[in-house]
Amino acid sequence: MALLYDAVLRPSKSELIAAWAPTQTWFVGDAAATVERVASFRFDDPDGEVGVETLLLRFGTGPLLQIPLTYRGAPIDGGENWLIGTMTHSVLGDRWIYDATGDPIYLATVATVALNGGHEADQFEQLDGDLIPVASSAAVRGNGIPETPVPELSATIETTSTAGTTIATAGALRVTVVRVLDGTSTAPRRKDTATVTGIWSQQSAPQVLVTVTVLPD
Repeated sequence: MALLYDAVLRPSKSELIAAWAPTQTWFVGDAAATVERVASFRFDDPDGEVGVETLLLRFGTGPLLQIPLTYRGAPIDGGENWLIGTMTHSVLGDRWIYDATGDPIYLATVATVALNGGHEADQFEQLDGDLIPVASSAAVRGNGIPETPVPELSATIETTSTAGTTIATAGALRVTVVRVLDGTSTAPRRKDTATVTGIWSQQSAPQVLVTVTVLPD
């Protein structure tokens, strides 16, 4: 479950991304254009400490980009390479915002969704003590089999970005995030690889968002 807050963010997510994304090797678009948010979805942190959200957005008339983020109440030790910036959340206080491909919580949660055939987190707002469901603007699904074991992540995460993708490797897990979404649903057909696909208002056919590969020992 993801609990959403009626909060003021300074700076906003769009402002942070507008400054950071154009510096990345996978970026495509007009860096000076307005950021348009198209859809988003969240995953659950089992411990309830880290916010895990993926934004689908574009700069102006550029292609749709996938940017997974994590929101933390304290910095990740050794995570400077993936830090996007900090913001003040009017309810939760100071937050450290990370490119999620370098965050072990994101890698573990997206791998679990892919390998176990999971889906996005249910979202709620709290109103007068009640939890009110909030529909996600994107629906995602893993194609794996429930109760498939998810390998433990190593303490070291390595990421490599090229035009269109970011690959994160941590121990026996290799997570490939499709950064530039072109509307296709092609994915490798391998026994050791699972996928996460998504649909949203502008995408009725499942689009491959992430592939998760379990590497041999």
